[in-house]
Amino acid sequence: PPYTSTPPPQTPPNIPSTTPKLPQPPLHPKTAPHAPPTDPKPATPQSPPPQNPKTPPTPPIPPQSPPPPPPTDAPLLCSRPKEPIMSPEGVSVKMFLRGRPITMYVPSGHVGFRPELPPERLQLDWVYGYRGRDSRSNLHVLGSGELIYFIACVVVLLHVPLRRQRHYLRHSDCVRCLAVHPDRLRVATGQAAGVDKDGKPLQPVVHIWDSATLLTLQQIGLGSFERGVGSLAFSCADQGSYLCVVDDSNEHMMSVWDCARGTKLAEVKSTNESVLSVEFNPQDSSSIITSGKSHVYFWTWSGATLTKKQGIFGKYKKPKFIQCFVFDAAGDVLTGDSEGNILTWTRIGQQTRAHEGSVFALCRRRDGTVLSGGGKDRRVLSWSPALSLLQEAEIPERFGAVRTIAEGPGEELLVGTTRNALLRGTLSGGFTAIVQGHTDEVWGLATHPTRCLFLTCGHDRQLCLWDGQEHALAWSLALEDTGLCADFHPGGQVVVVGLLTGRWVVLDTETQQPLAGGSDGNEQLSVVRFSPDGAFLAIGSHDNVIYIYSVTEEGRRYNRFGRCTGHSSFITHLDWSKDGHFIMSNSGDYEILYCECKAGGSRDREWASYTCVLGFHVFGVWPDGSDGTDINSLCRSHHERLVAVADDFCKVHLFQYPCARPKAPSHVYGGHGSHVTNVRFTHDDGHLVSLGGKDTGSSGI
Repeated sequence: PPYTSTPPPQTPPNIPSTTPKLPQPPLHPKTAPHAPPTDPKPATPQSPPPQNPKTPPTPPIPPQSPPPPPPTDAPLLCSRPKEPIMSPEGVSVKMFLRGRPITMYVPSGHVGFRPELPPERLQLDWVYGYRGRDSRSNLHVLGSGELIYFIACVVVLLHVPLRRQRHYLRHSDCVRCLAVHPDRLRVATGQAAGVDKDGKPLQPVVHIWDSATLLTLQQIGLGSFERGVGSLAFSCADQGSYLCVVDDSNEHMMSVWDCARGTKLAEVKSTNESVLSVEFNPQDSSSIITSGKSHVYFWTWSGATLTKKQGIFGKYKKPKFIQCFVFDAAGDVLTGDSEGNILTWTRIGQQTRAHEGSVFALCRRRDGTVLSGGGKDRRVLSWSPALSLLQEAEIPERFGAVRTIAEGPGEELLVGTTRNALLRGTLSGGFTAIVQGHTDEVWGLATHPTRCLFLTCGHDRQLCLWDGQEHALAWSLALEDTGLCADFHPGGQVVVVGLLTGRWVVLDTETQQPLAGGSDGNEQLSVVRFSPDGAFLAIGSHDNVIYIYSVTEEGRRYNRFGRCTGHSSFITHLDWSKDGHFIMSNSGDYEILYCECKAGGSRDREWASYTCVLGFHVFGVWPDGSDGTDINSLCRSHHERLVAVADDFCKVHLFQYPCARPKAPSHVYGGHGSHVTNVRFTHDDGHLVSLGGKDTGSSGI
């Protein structure tokens, strides 16, 4: 074939061109969720087995023999990760992943450098997305007029008219619930439990903080909650002096805390069923309501005790879930349930048929009317205090069902949806999106070559183009299957997207119309990359092959040019040389191969991009003891001074480039609540875009 494997250009003739062929390693479920399950598991370096304490003593050793082994009762030392080794000739460096050697060849004329932190730093600029698919009551309006909501580990404060975001970033894992103090200034947010990079558990906690200064005022419950904080609420009758918290343990422990002192005043096992909502009675802080799966409980708090009475449905059918409730103007409780009904809890009781399917949200307006949001029917209804229907509106299907409702200024309403969108509008005038996001894992990312635009795709089969200057979704369209990778043609008018099925499609970025496409094998595609001049397209597949296409008519016509074979595992990353003659590629078994497309070129290659996670110029980004799956993505800046890394521990790192020394220092940034799947610099290096996996969040840093 015209495209063949060749040794790395800087390798002397008598040095092998690749690392030894090794069995393919098992894939981490985060970093390569689509890997074929047939890859054999590699041997993992292990400590020597402990000796039997009943073993006979070691026989005498002649003087010329090696030293005897340690006595059987001596403590055994754990095996330590091997340090990178420079070859005696100074032409290669050997690093180790899972105990396997990976040989990287040193460019001729390379001069060592002192690893230092880069002078540049990152600051979170914008978070794209909203967590609506599995959260409730997580959209409020502060006294400043800002909207407050959360996604991943970030609490976002959005000023809609100014298109400005501020961020509270003190949580160490995904934020699960949010409550606003009656003064509309202080905020309480609770997080899930998690683990650090060493596998040690991180305890869930509640933060009470000032929304004006973003300073933490109090940490509540560290060590008291299990699994996570599911719901919380401030008291109202006493100016918000108390906070009620329900955790996610099996017993769903409910506790009441003094906000000023951070002390626990009462605690009780609430129920073994899911608890979805908790609120204080706005007129009496000794009265607390909880609701969830098959229950609504009326609690009385006195001193250190909490006692409950179960709500009796009587003649009405008991619903499977009571998802929400609200207090009406008379102080009665209205519940919304999975049967689509609103039930008024008085001595007589009243049931009102409201929605087809579940009632997901209830909101009492300033004028005493009540709003309800439906799941299946996607409707927002306005009810009089006597629950007579006044007005209704339907949410467009593309945004999903109503998840939560908040009241804005005047007649304006704010709606959070199950497809992770925030809408603004009125019942009479309809709703438009002000925040949108993906609804499943996001993996594909590409930045425009000349404009502040970037493209994302993922498991929700949505392809989205984002405007980084306007902080808005430019357009989105549905793909035929899961999108896993993407790249812009150097001209910027065309984009190629690789799919889970092995198909790839080329689209016009202005009209969103398909221009070309093809299929290479029946395995998923992990990377697509245009050559710097746009004359070729390289497609890396999980069938261990890189397919090469010649590109003409400014990215609108494609012809098979050849194949690059030689990898013994699936392709993970690839980059073109600046002259467009060579490709450097990585695979799932930690190989580094070089393929030649055109004859000629200099002996030491310069790379147009650097996204391969294995290579001499970037081996210093790997942490000690890495298993080979700790780094999901890597990207060198266009000015070639920085390299950004997305790791498996929810962090983004910024290193100096080149990074060819072990244990190189880096700036570390949080915010994501799941493995970070991809990072890319924008065309002018003004921003770095990072993608979250299961937190479905993308950040502009």
